[in-house]
Amino acid sequence: MKKNINYFLGVFFVLLLTVSSCSEETYSLGDLTAPSNIAITADLVGKDASHPNGDGSGNVKITITANNSLGYKIDYDANDSESWNILSSNVVTKKFDSKLGVNTYRVTVVASGAGGTTSTTTKDITVRYDYTPDPAIVTNLTNNASKTWIVDKSVSGHLGVGPWEAGSATPVWWAAGVNEKVACCNCFYTASFTFAKDAASGTYSLTVATPDGAFTKTGALAGGLPGIPASGDEGCYAYAGGTSAFTFGGSTSGVAASAPSTQTNINLAGVNTFIGYGATQKSYEIMTITSSTMYLRVQGTETGNAWYLKMIPKP
Repeated sequence: MKKNINYFLGVFFVLLLTVSSCSEETYSLGDLTAPSNIAITADLVGKDASHPNGDGSGNVKITITANNSLGYKIDYDANDSESWNILSSNVVTKKFDSKLGVNTYRVTVVASGAGGTTSTTTKDITVRYDYTPDPAIVTNLTNNASKTWIVDKSVSGHLGVGPWEAGSATPVWWAAGVNEKVACCNCFYTASFTFAKDAASGTYSLTVATPDGAFTKTGALAGGLPGIPASGDEGCYAYAGGTSAFTFGGSTSGVAASAPSTQTNINLAGVNTFIGYGATQKSYEIMTITSSTMYLRVQGTETGNAWYLKMIPKP
């Protein structure tokens, strides 16, 4: 009898293991096909027979198509320092306003596919950009030669945060108090920003000096500033300073002139410089400016944020 029981138990466990193995699910990653047939289409705003490089606004509608793509990132000028922008869709309008006149920009697109696969393509876009700033703005900013500015720590709201949306033009979310960043990040106040005008060529440059480092967040949120580490909290980071060209351009934020706003941007070339705070964007809207004060607005380190800066000439 004992042998029969052992026999039946043995058969039972064999059948149980067989059923379990038959019901086990199998998984597959599928075919990891990289994106293919990437194409970049560039439609220059205002382009016609008389204006082959656009209407001078610098605006270009860029459309990206590809097979098997899950998303895209784009560098708008491979001839300049690398600066990637993650796209929320395959269509974006870019204002090419870093250089005056007719210029060619090499646009690079990386399409991402399943399993981390990627494919890359480039396209040269030739577009015209014309802008003449108010002479008073140039005089106040550069003294028609050279002028150095610093963040004004002596007033509240010298750094502020609000929504980027066009209907808002004030730091309604947060505003710094007097000397607020002295204890944690005094580099914010010791950094200086020298705006210069070359009268002979009509060009402009910005030189940034940071004796105590750059005030910024890290990684991509620093806007590609050289030497800034990939991770870390907001603070002061070693940065050797730098010089880049800049141009004036029309406002791209949509803020009404009654905000108030001068409707004029300072557009920095490359990734080597910043104003006040190392942000991802390089276009700073001049809200107000006089010979003794300057109030700036820039798209912040996080999507949907606007940062505000109050500056004064360096004593």
